Amino acid sequence: MSHSFEYIDIILLAMIAGFIFLRLRGILGKRTGFDGKPPPQFQEVLKNVKIDKTVKEKENFDEESQKEFLKGAKIAYENIITDFSDNDNKITNSKPLLSKLILDQFNQALKERKERGHYAEITFIGINSAQIKEHKRIDKILNVTVDFVAEVITCIKDKDEKIVSGDSEKIKKIYDTWVFARDVTSVNPNWQLVNILT
Repeated sequence: MSHSFEYIDIILLAMIAGFIFLRLRGILGKRTGFDGKPPPQFQEVLKNVKIDKTVKEKENFDEESQKEFLKGAKIAYENIITDFSDNDNKITNSKPLLSKLILDQFNQALKERKERGHYAEITFIGINSAQIKEHKRIDKILNVTVDFVAEVITCIKDKDEKIVSGDSEKIKKIYDTWVFARDVTSVNPNWQLVNILT
């Protein structure tokens, strides 16, 4: 008698399992089509499409890109000015923002200042305006020329702390035109100062 109940239990469980399987198949469907790995050529095409899309996005220097660029350019401008004008006569924090040519020019000027026994003091007040004058691409390099107007308090002192030039209390307005550049095909998003026009 007990054996017959066991068989009934097994049959009931099998029926329930079959019912669940049919319901799941009805809801989820069944596999059709090719489920194997795509050929290597297809993977390469997809990879190239993604790279091309990324490069095109970087090459597009539209209005939104220009706004983002100017935000970074203002920060770079302040960092470079204060780094060049501080009293240690060394370029430290702003090195990555400078091309080799500009870094060499700065280092030469700082070396000459140090040899004279002079050092600078600066208080950066702020940037009044920063405007893109022009932008042009030469091969894969995008050059952007920016006009800056800023206010600083700055002076040069000698080893006896006597003021040689400038004024330690007077706010001075400065006008600079700088050229920044970057390789639009590079994954590195950073810009560098490559030329100082004024």
